[in-house]
Amino acid sequence: MQRYSILWADDEIDLLKPHILFLEQRGYDITPVNSGSDAVELCEERHFDAVFLDENMPGMSGLEALGIIKNNKPNLPVVMITKNEEEHIMEEAIGSKIADYLIKPLNPSQILLSVKKIFDNKRLVTEKTNLNYQQEFRKISMAFMDEMNHEAWADIYKKLVYWELELDTSDSNDMKDVFEAQKTEANANFAKFIIKNYEKWLNDANSDKPLLSHQLMKKKVFPELSPGKPVFMLLIDNLRYDQWKVIEPVIAEYFNVEKEETYYSILPTTTAYSRNAIFSGMMPAEMAKLQPDLWVGEDEDEGKNNFEDSFLEKQIKKNNLNIKFSYHKIKNLEGGRDLADSINNLFKNDLNVIVYNFVDMLSHARTDMAMVRELAPDESAYRSITKSWLEHSPLLEIFRKISEKNAKVIITTDHGTIRVKRPFKIVGDKAVNTNLRYKQGKNLGFEGNKVMQVTKPERLFLPKVNVSTSYVFAIEDQFFAYPNNYNYYVNFYKDTFQHGGVSLEEMIIPIISLSSKNAS
Repeated sequence: MQRYSILWADDEIDLLKPHILFLEQRGYDITPVNSGSDAVELCEERHFDAVFLDENMPGMSGLEALGIIKNNKPNLPVVMITKNEEEHIMEEAIGSKIADYLIKPLNPSQILLSVKKIFDNKRLVTEKTNLNYQQEFRKISMAFMDEMNHEAWADIYKKLVYWELELDTSDSNDMKDVFEAQKTEANANFAKFIIKNYEKWLNDANSDKPLLSHQLMKKKVFPELSPGKPVFMLLIDNLRYDQWKVIEPVIAEYFNVEKEETYYSILPTTTAYSRNAIFSGMMPAEMAKLQPDLWVGEDEDEGKNNFEDSFLEKQIKKNNLNIKFSYHKIKNLEGGRDLADSINNLFKNDLNVIVYNFVDMLSHARTDMAMVRELAPDESAYRSITKSWLEHSPLLEIFRKISEKNAKVIITTDHGTIRVKRPFKIVGDKAVNTNLRYKQGKNLGFEGNKVMQVTKPERLFLPKVNVSTSYVFAIEDQFFAYPNNYNYYVNFYKDTFQHGGVSLEEMIIPIISLSSKNAS
């Protein structure tokens, strides 16, 4: 067991001998000094794992010593000890990034707790997290044996995300491996659930069904419209539920989270289908039939999401809403800055829809650029980059400016992504689309049944390019690969984040309602 060395500076150090002996008996090496200047000098000469500083010492005070020690060794944990409970002293010490603050008279348990927080915090948190997850593991695994509905699956996914984020802080790779196995099992069972129920959701009016993409505006956004209080709907493309949870603390500096919900993306879980469904209020086959001038099919080269504003305008009229609205799509840093600069002009509108494409760009960049793949090799790093981006992006400035006014904010997305690991061989003609998680075509060939095959696209309200068109969706963490150049294809796309298929991460996605903390 590692022995830790502690420097303890107090002008009455002799009176603290019982406390020093108490710590030494528990394996800590204590070096006592009786002045702030001695503490500074010893810190420069020797290595210590922590420093205890009395605030009120003659000569150089504890606060003065703290400033010098932190300037020289900013990562050295310092515990400030004082008889003085004045607020300004506490604030100065905390502002100097102390590890803890203890009030005299001291007691042994108080000191030991402080020491353990410094030296054993990560180990204790890891042990407790692992123990708690082990207890939850069985409950989650037992749930897979039950006949779960869409709400139960959303709850299971939220629990899995919670434990994934908790285990992120753990040093135990063994428990992370156990979690990954359970998440894989969850996705296998979820795929069976979707294959069994998805068609029923769309065709049986009496079925127990979740909120789907094409219902989002009518059910969750339009009801929030009220005179004098604009609604800002921020759709961050590709935002998974776990990514929302890591950016939530950043957003929470400006907003209260009034309601955190999830809804289900339609299939395919791609921008062309799910986001157009959001803004049109229709399923893909309905868009293709009723608004062919706006719908762009798989067989066309034109961009698939160039008419979202027109779809939105038509949906607003269809719902007889007499409102002023704006639509902005942000594709780059300059566009984000321009919107942040002009955001005050939008408060005169009833509804402002902002589509922010960063997370989508990140997932594609991760596929195409080796450097980005190095920076985000797994889900944990992917989440970290998402949070870092938000903290330094114009979007945070947009959030800050909205928070200063009386406005309603809704954050959502169109679909999530999944890190694909296992290739699945499929063959098709030249007209087959290029997406790695679903295929549409008339001559799709594959072996086995570890996919979701749709031979009647009209039952899923999907367009048919010709009479024999079918769809095949990848499930779990699979991705489609052609036999030609198979090894190159697999090596290039394995461990990339993709969307279009059936998984918890792609289909169960967040919709968050916020209210400002700072509205004037």
